[in-house]
Amino acid sequence: ETFEMLIRLAENYTSTLFCSAYRSMAAEATVHVQEFFTDVGLFLFGTDVSTEEFVNRFFDTLFPVVYNHVINPGPTDISLEYAECLRVARRDIRPFGNIPQKAIGQMGRSLLPSRTFLQALNLGIEVINTTDHLHFSKACGRALLRMQYCPHCQGLTLSKPCMGYCLNTLRGCLADLAEVDLHWQGYIQSLEELSGALSGAHGIERVLLNFHALVRDALVHARINGPELSEQVNKICGPPVRKSKHSPGCSFDQNKDNQGLKMFSRLSEETLASRRKEFIGHLRLYRAFYGGLADGLCGNELAAADGAPCWNGEDVVR
Repeated sequence: ETFEMLIRLAENYTSTLFCSAYRSMAAEATVHVQEFFTDVGLFLFGTDVSTEEFVNRFFDTLFPVVYNHVINPGPTDISLEYAECLRVARRDIRPFGNIPQKAIGQMGRSLLPSRTFLQALNLGIEVINTTDHLHFSKACGRALLRMQYCPHCQGLTLSKPCMGYCLNTLRGCLADLAEVDLHWQGYIQSLEELSGALSGAHGIERVLLNFHALVRDALVHARINGPELSEQVNKICGPPVRKSKHSPGCSFDQNKDNQGLKMFSRLSEETLASRRKEFIGHLRLYRAFYGGLADGLCGNELAAADGAPCWNGEDVVR
């Protein structure tokens, strides 16, 4: 949910940029912004899409809109065929300088650890769910019966099993779970390392929330180099071919979404970072959970306290 909120916030930032600084093309541009952040979400939550591909697709589809409204604006919009020529030619013309490559690098470095982190959480859930429904052997059932109920046959209803006897019995029953322990500890260590990779300069919070700044720099680069870009476009696509209908203005409800931006912008990075830190802190407490399960069960509830009379499997002893 926090990742989804972060994506939504970054999308709002980018749409707001168009509505505030490039209002004439905002309606068209925000459609491509939505598509881009949909791809970000798909990648994060495990779909097989390429970060390089969807970053390039965003700048490819943005170029005809920028050309139409910033580089070579006219009384009417360019035709769909001319827009398609611009889209295909974008990577050769390089209207946004090195900004797309910069975005590809940032998205790759920040999204992949986050995607892996979410996949790792799902793996942990699978392990816990699987080990939550173990079927014990008949030998284990007999050993537990002997440990807990044989003293009752002698009228010793208040005697608990001795600690050593309890540990031996439960460790035998939980031998399969103990085999998970080493892998579980490695899993938690890996999650800690992944969590560290999610913070800092290449952290997902910083990269996504600053994406609008990259887009702004790309638009400024295109505007400054407008005359040279027009010449390049004329060589590849010919002079602009226009249609009669003009594009609508900004349809993004800036005031409505800005209320949400003010609420979340300062807290979003802290929220994701603090939740991650809190989660890892809790998980560390369970690093030896599977290996120490028998000790925990005997020490907390099943075995007699130290020094108290206890059942050793044959008699009550101290």
